[in-house]
Amino acid sequence: MPPREDPTEADVEAALAALSEPGRLRAAEHRVARFAPELQHILARALQEGGWFDEAHESHLRKLTETEDAEGRIEGLRTLLAEETRLGMLVGVAVGWELGRELEGEGAD
Repeated sequence: MPPREDPTEADVEAALAALSEPGRLRAAEHRVARFAPELQHILARALQEGGWFDEAHESHLRKLTETEDAEGRIEGLRTLLAEETRLGMLVGVAVGWELGRELEGEGAD
């Protein structure tokens, strides 16, 4: 079988629109829940190997916890949590994308 080409931007946009349909993700949520521990381990390792939570991250967290201004500390923590959430989602999508490729038999490049 010839190798499949990467999806175009239009393909991805159409797929994202389809995913936004009500109830569309229910079956996927059940499948993911079944494999959540393994997926969580892979995500944590990918984040660690990518250097996302290295010394700079720890230093920033330490600085926030030592901030005297309570409002500034809360705002900084909100920002940090939002950034970590976005990062986790993006890396999680990458893991999911590669899992899909692996299941389709394409394997790693």
